[in-house]
Amino acid sequence: MGSNYLIKFLEEKEAPTITKKRHTYLTYYGLEQQDTYVLKEGVIKTSIILRDGREFNISYIKGPDIISLLKDEVSQYTSAPFNVRIESETATFYRIPRVLFWEYVNQDSKLQDYVNSYYRNKLAEAIFRQQLMTMNGKNGAVCAFIYQLIPLFGRKVNNGILIDFQVTNDDIAGFCGISTRNSVSRILCELKKEGVIKIVNQKILILDIDYLKQYVQC
Repeated sequence: MGSNYLIKFLEEKEAPTITKKRHTYLTYYGLEQQDTYVLKEGVIKTSIILRDGREFNISYIKGPDIISLLKDEVSQYTSAPFNVRIESETATFYRIPRVLFWEYVNQDSKLQDYVNSYYRNKLAEAIFRQQLMTMNGKNGAVCAFIYQLIPLFGRKVNNGILIDFQVTNDDIAGFCGISTRNSVSRILCELKKEGVIKIVNQKILILDIDYLKQYVQC
């Protein structure tokens, strides 16, 4: 039981959907409070805006996922505005009135279990990512970030694992707490020199997965 049950449940309730195009925002500088959004299909990037105006990326998410629950979780730790940007060609969301969504949850024990486990899992992921960033420095943070892209976008090819998704240096900087894209460029150049990765059609090809893996073993 999990996200598949959630989608089936919302389909049965005939929950309305909206579709957004690539690099548009579902929300910018905050999420509408009156509705709960559930990502049905597509890829999004969640982030917060820091006081100095920089964007700090939280995660890439592939549907299905209850985006509004993540926003609630983030809001417990910061008042910084929460953004959701579409990264796939399109992304489709269920939009349910917030009060109605929680009525559904309260009336269905399986949905309650899903929501409770969602909060636990997201919190554990956030703590783990913070550990990786603080323990490994910039180089290690980038290596760990690339490794963590494998379950989301990795595809086995003849000479390695292709991250079948374009990730910009700016985005890597935002995910890893690095101030400039130039620093990311230098780190990626070093990884290419050492034969760890290769860039193919603006996508990362992982040649040495064990090198990256050492940075996620806390």
